[in-house]
Amino acid sequence: MEKTSSYNRIIAKIIAILCLATGILSAQVLEKPTTVWTAACASSGFNSFDVSFKWTLPLVDSDNEFVLELSDQDGNFGSPTELARVADKNNDFDFDFNFSVPTTVRGENYKLRVRSTSPAKTSPATDAYPMHYNDFDTRIFFSQDGSGDIPSGGVIQVCGGGSVTLSPHNVPNADRYQYNWYRSGTLLSEKSHELTVSTPGMYLVELDFGPICSGFADTLSWNTITIETGASTGIALNGADDVGLCEGDSHTLEANISGMGHTYTWYKDGTVVSGPTVDEHTFNINTSATGFEGSYEVEVDGPSICTERSAAVTIRNLGNFSVSRENDANIVLLPSQTKTLSVSSTAITPTYQWYKDGSAISGETNSTLEISEIGAYFARVNETGGGCSGALVDSESTTVVSPDSFEFVVEYVGAYTSCQNSDVTLNLTTINAVGSSGAKTDVTSDLESAFSYQWKHEGNTLAGETSKTITISDFLQNGSYTLEGTLDSFNASSNQLSVSLITNITLEITANGTVLCDGADPIVLNSSESLDGQTFEWLKDGTVVDTSSETITATETGVYQLIIKTHNCPVISNELTINAFDDSLLVLDKPEELIIIEGETETVTASGAESYQWFDANNSLLGTLDSYDFQLEGEYLLVANFGDCTVNRVISVAYRDNFAIPNVITVNGDGINDLWVLPNTYSRKDDVLVTIYDERGKEVFSQPNYENNWPQSTTSFNKQSMVFYYTLSKAGENLKQGTITVIR
Repeated sequence: MEKTSSYNRIIAKIIAILCLATGILSAQVLEKPTTVWTAACASSGFNSFDVSFKWTLPLVDSDNEFVLELSDQDGNFGSPTELARVADKNNDFDFDFNFSVPTTVRGENYKLRVRSTSPAKTSPATDAYPMHYNDFDTRIFFSQDGSGDIPSGGVIQVCGGGSVTLSPHNVPNADRYQYNWYRSGTLLSEKSHELTVSTPGMYLVELDFGPICSGFADTLSWNTITIETGASTGIALNGADDVGLCEGDSHTLEANISGMGHTYTWYKDGTVVSGPTVDEHTFNINTSATGFEGSYEVEVDGPSICTERSAAVTIRNLGNFSVSRENDANIVLLPSQTKTLSVSSTAITPTYQWYKDGSAISGETNSTLEISEIGAYFARVNETGGGCSGALVDSESTTVVSPDSFEFVVEYVGAYTSCQNSDVTLNLTTINAVGSSGAKTDVTSDLESAFSYQWKHEGNTLAGETSKTITISDFLQNGSYTLEGTLDSFNASSNQLSVSLITNITLEITANGTVLCDGADPIVLNSSESLDGQTFEWLKDGTVVDTSSETITATETGVYQLIIKTHNCPVISNELTINAFDDSLLVLDKPEELIIIEGETETVTASGAESYQWFDANNSLLGTLDSYDFQLEGEYLLVANFGDCTVNRVISVAYRDNFAIPNVITVNGDGINDLWVLPNTYSRKDDVLVTIYDERGKEVFSQPNYENNWPQSTTSFNKQSMVFYYTLSKAGENLKQGTITVIR
């Protein structure tokens, strides 16, 4: 009777403890996140921030995730931004999130909160933080209209009540940001990337990342721009804007403003030719100087006026006409041959005089000249009409030669690399006439259509190849090529070009094995191509080991390869790797200590070997496939063959325990139910972590490969009954969780 009463008291205590646990479960709280920083000023150089978070028991569900969320810039969570998410903190009641500030975040009133997914709960939001991502972390340069043209001295004049617009020119997508603009040290109200100004002063700009983060960014502009104001003078040059002059003519340019103490600077084609000089409002054109023609301007500046430049006046040289040679610069004159030279001119009324070797040719006063002698020829053209009669211009010279011989120059067409191209084209590029002194004259354009051509390969004539170009697309035609030609009594030949096209031979090496082990047959390497009469190299790890054997025996581990040198190019085989024998080459898809459910089948599959044998404890052969179906407890032997090498593995099979995880133990020392014993599905597993917490959430035990040894002898229990919480996890994922009631 007393025994039954004691039993009833124990049951009553357990029920009370479970009720207490239920109360604890209902009190789960996500606390307000905290930080040690007061502003998040991020950039590409630094963007890592920690947020501390605490929560209280009961444990969340095994599939729970904690999510750190960010409000909008006004602190609202209508559409929060997820900053971080963790799934491995379901047993950690105090941990830190780490997050990076999104690149679009810029504002002063962002807030943070934490949300759990199972059960769905949300923490209070933090106080507001300044938070800015600075994706531009260098000093700004700015200019008028963002053109990148910083004025000399940094000064821009604004004339006649006008205005200019300043804008950064080295900030990509400048309109994405807000800015702080300063005039003479005073912060202006404008926040745009453009600032239109008409007030004098010195201007600066920086990106606006708020009162705190702007200092971290350090984007204050390198340059300053000073705005100065003044009156416009309307400077211009008197007279026509296009003036034609002859050599010796006099002409003066005159500004429309004079006698006011202004400073004048005169320009020709954008270059200063006079000044700056006070009151020099005129400029004389020196038509006797070569190249006097051009574009002329005057610039005026002075106190209280804007620096202004006039519109340009174009000065033309009426005697500046052109003469063009219409024939080739170099001409070959063969015996008894004549050639015609010709020129053209833009002169209004030209006359012509031909010269040979510097002397005038009597009677040759046309635009064309028929020649039959070698020499250097040109035509002198005289302008006899228009405003500048008497002007003389010489044509370019024509060199006429009668050669002793000719030579050809041939080259590859396009990119060519020996033993890499599958085809190549050769082409005649130059025909040189060679004089008696050895001097060469390029006469390609004059004679390339006059020669007859013949290509040769290794000195042998190639039938049908009689043009200036040849294409080779067969590696069997590798070798040297030359081009020969004939013209009248002349024979010409080219330089030699070597052609080495890649071969289409596929070379493969094979072996009777790839694993070295003691007592095994030698590993012999063979070639798919006959090596008889060939030049070849056997390589190991890139080093030549044999140059004479058609087969080689691998006595060491390494990477083997064969190279045959044929048709002037190497043919490279595949690589064959010879490994040392290693037990790890045998791979099982299940652990060697296998737990199965009684009455069911578990299949173990092996890989990596060439053949397999499965034996039971009586050494009876069970199968020869790469897999075996286990149904009974016991020890089994797998023998795996790698050629002449073998690996043995012992596989232990045990039935799975079918009792449930206990939730009550009695630590009274009677040897019965004193320890918390788990089924073998979870105990003695290296990859299963057992963690136990007390009723306050403090970890009191944590161990992988749990050996059914808790509570340990040193564990003390200061109450008659205590409740503990446990989790069983694998690779961070919760497998089981629950409570353990310990009764003394």
